[in-house]
Amino acid sequence: MEVRSESNNTQARSDNKLPPPSAVPKPRVQVWFVRVCSSILVWTCLVQLFAAGELWHSRIFTGLTNQISRFSAPVEPVPLPPPLPPPRNYTSNGILLVSCNGGLNQMRSAICDMVTVARLLNLTLVVPELDKTSFWADPSGFEDIFDVRHFIDSLRDEVRILRRLPKRFTRKYGYQMFEMPPVSWSDEKYYLKQILPLFSKHKVVHFNRTDTRLANNGLPLALQWLRCRVNFQGLKFTPQLEALGAKLVRILQQRGPFVALHLRYEMDMLAFSGCTHGCTEEEAEELKKMRYTYPWWREKEIVSEERRAQGLCPLTPEEVALVLKALGFEKNTQIYIAAGEIYGSERRLSVLREAFPRIVKKEMLLESTELQQFQNHSSQMAALDFMVSVASNTFIPTYDGNMAKVVEGHRRYLGFKKTILLDRKRLVELLDLHHNKTLTWDQFAIAVKEAHERRAGAPTHRRVISDKPKEEDYFYANPQECLCEGTNCHDLFGHRNLTH
Repeated sequence: MEVRSESNNTQARSDNKLPPPSAVPKPRVQVWFVRVCSSILVWTCLVQLFAAGELWHSRIFTGLTNQISRFSAPVEPVPLPPPLPPPRNYTSNGILLVSCNGGLNQMRSAICDMVTVARLLNLTLVVPELDKTSFWADPSGFEDIFDVRHFIDSLRDEVRILRRLPKRFTRKYGYQMFEMPPVSWSDEKYYLKQILPLFSKHKVVHFNRTDTRLANNGLPLALQWLRCRVNFQGLKFTPQLEALGAKLVRILQQRGPFVALHLRYEMDMLAFSGCTHGCTEEEAEELKKMRYTYPWWREKEIVSEERRAQGLCPLTPEEVALVLKALGFEKNTQIYIAAGEIYGSERRLSVLREAFPRIVKKEMLLESTELQQFQNHSSQMAALDFMVSVASNTFIPTYDGNMAKVVEGHRRYLGFKKTILLDRKRLVELLDLHHNKTLTWDQFAIAVKEAHERRAGAPTHRRVISDKPKEEDYFYANPQECLCEGTNCHDLFGHRNLTH
């Protein structure tokens, strides 16, 4: 009954077209009253706001003005990158494909040489392939380590460089490529007379080995300059590597001056050189087995002590501790170990760490997440050590391998920064005399300092041995032709004072 009654009422309202109760208009007096009260409230707030104007102006309006000014102020223009050099216009005699071999710095030097060869022979160069099959088995390609775009653009006024070999010249398309290793330590006459004619017969020539394929000396000045230009300007690390290397350097510099110690006491180096001084019998046997495992390490039977006496072994960590103390480095010296895993790990570093407690490595300065992307990529890790070594206050290599030589050359290029080149043959003599108590500590320290007075990276001529290129000074360790622009080279280098 109640439902029916409500229904009837609704129907009645609908038939009479009456508005629902909520739609009944309010009395006009009530509406007027609400409007007047609202107006009074708004004007009261405005009066209060302007009355406190000084206080609010400093805290709100000034801030608002600053924000508006910040967005409306003219934006400083982002500096444009330097203009690219105009491309060199030449008729290419063919395409040069190169496969580098060795570690990072051996490949770096080879890349500089191959650009120079391509320029000499008017060839088109393909971005070099990096070694992925050597002891380190690093899968990194050129673009993983170096800024490939910069490499191509910065050298385009010298050489035309392609990112990859055109498809029609690949094995996939049936092309039979001519491969060869150039003769080591060759001058421009060899390349002009014996290599250039090959491109008349073969459109593409593949150099499957590139280490030390260009002479240190006797080349035209323009070619030597080009080698330097590639090394110091054309080869830049990737932005990721550059950023992390810069962070490492910044952390070290914030802690004070530092020494970069290239402690080449790694398993591969000891196995390759056959140096086992300071190792246990088990370790010596392990190193010998590794030497036999790799067929390209041709010298198998090695007498470690004979090689050590000839100065052909890297110094042990224990020997390095004594040498650094004798050279005058104090206990609080900050030392960065620029190397891979030290053979024997912390056990072999204990004496060195006791003598110099402020020893650090990149793994101690960076978060593990920062290094994670570079793990198992030895060349990329070596690039970080390279940047730190170049930036260090003092650089000390314990073996004259490729990294030691290339870093030495970079430091000379940057103003002959202090680089102590250890005379290992003389040091071994002194160390043995000190150990058997023939030399007191003071006598030992004086002798070590005297032996290195002229081995600190000062300007010097490269030593030339025309019939023994392996024994002469390496071009990339002392690119003297590139170090005296605008200066009289004779005045800079003086007489032929030798560092080796």
